[in-house]
Amino acid sequence: MAGGKETPRQKLIGMMYLVLTALLALQVSSSIMLKFKFLDDSLMDVNRKTITNNVNVTKGIEAAVTKAGNRAADKKVVDDANQVRTKTAEIITYLEATRKKLVDASGGMENGQYKDPNAEDKVANIMIGPNKNGEAYKMKDKLNQYASFMKAYNPTVPKLAIDAKEDPVASKDVNSKGKDFAELNFEATPLTAALAVIAQKESEILKYEADALSTLASKVGADIIKFDKIFAMARAESKTVAAGTKYKADMFIAASSNAITPIMTYQGRPVKVENGLGKIEFTAQAGAYDKEGISKQSWTGQIRINNNGRDTTFTLKEEYFVAKPVIQVQSASVQALYLNCGNELNVQVPALGATYDPSFSATGAAVVKGSEKGVVTLVPSAKEVTLNVSSGGNKIGSEKFQVRLIPKPEITALTNGRPVNEKQGMAAPGPRSITMKAIPDESFKTFLPKDARYRVFKWEVFLVRGRKAIASETINGETANLTSFAAMAKEGDRISIEVKEVKRLNFRNATEDVNIGTKIINIPLN
Repeated sequence: MAGGKETPRQKLIGMMYLVLTALLALQVSSSIMLKFKFLDDSLMDVNRKTITNNVNVTKGIEAAVTKAGNRAADKKVVDDANQVRTKTAEIITYLEATRKKLVDASGGMENGQYKDPNAEDKVANIMIGPNKNGEAYKMKDKLNQYASFMKAYNPTVPKLAIDAKEDPVASKDVNSKGKDFAELNFEATPLTAALAVIAQKESEILKYEADALSTLASKVGADIIKFDKIFAMARAESKTVAAGTKYKADMFIAASSNAITPIMTYQGRPVKVENGLGKIEFTAQAGAYDKEGISKQSWTGQIRINNNGRDTTFTLKEEYFVAKPVIQVQSASVQALYLNCGNELNVQVPALGATYDPSFSATGAAVVKGSEKGVVTLVPSAKEVTLNVSSGGNKIGSEKFQVRLIPKPEITALTNGRPVNEKQGMAAPGPRSITMKAIPDESFKTFLPKDARYRVFKWEVFLVRGRKAIASETINGETANLTSFAAMAKEGDRISIEVKEVKRLNFRNATEDVNIGTKIINIPLN
């Protein structure tokens, strides 16, 4: 990773590693795989330049030793440098062969593009293997053997290939902490991501080599390298970000040194510079999205340095893409809400990840915040509800819902726990008791069980003979004792029930009246 004494190229490699780690955490899509390829290409381009620089350092060591008279101690430095170069070439050749094996297994390339940029199964089969005997296990040993060799020149260098339990980030992740090096880097990994992982390992190897050669060069006075080109560069953690999240990028001089103190600006405003890197950070916004949900944006920066006594200014323009965040709403019934009911929704925006800090407002409904992040209850009061979603004070988007009326419950008379058949009736003298139940609509009860609690509170029951009621009783509650009716009832009579009052217990445990209109049940006595 980048440190205070690292070269700009080494810092670039470290930054790209952070980008790779972030991309590996995202859901894989065609656009993300393009970003993996971009990252792989960028790393390989940097690696080629690093190899050239390391060759030049080695030549510089040889030249310095020759100029100093080929002293024995200096010639030992040349031998060590050549040994470092040999060991590095061996491991780089091995990694390049592994890259080729992956590309060939996936179908190769066509018109400069991989035929199958995903090829997760082929990557897993080659790198992990059916019995954990894949190439990645051999790679782990080779990488760590190389790191052990390099300890002779820098005792503090860490291992190049570690398991999740040794990784300070992966060891804290529930889904990753049990994985070994092969699984952590190549399980469920598309081809483009696997190549980027290998490219990053090559970058680390070349950094180890560069550090070792620098140490050797310092012993013969060959550690000063003159740059003949100076150019401005910028690298973002990700060129595609979700609206409402932070866009982060480093803007820097590629050939900077401790003797150069650059002055940097972004959009005309000063930029904080740390170790030669300008820190760019702002909240990504988008005016309009294309049909793919992407908005192309850009920012402009300037870097001014004093070069050979003259001020030189470099201007760069960096493009980035703002992805429209997708709001995901989970609910028992997400197409429509129920009027005056507690419709609980789970609203998530996966693109925001851990930065998701939701707040909600709505038109046409009251909003009740839930106990968990993203959970909200809407209580509609209109035919249509618009839910507005924000994160960290930045508006994300809105979702519209239609509102249904609460379906009326079915009123049923029960005797001995069974519904009464109004057509067939009952044998005289009829039932000794009747229970009235308000049965909720099954779909409504499934969606909102806390709002589907009904009870018959008041009803009247009559014993009717011909057209005249010979007895009646008003019942407050669900069950009536009709023993007195049975003592008077005769064949041909009927029991007539008129429901007067039904109530509903809502999600707040408050009681509401239910308008059921006129409900009459007639039970013939045969």
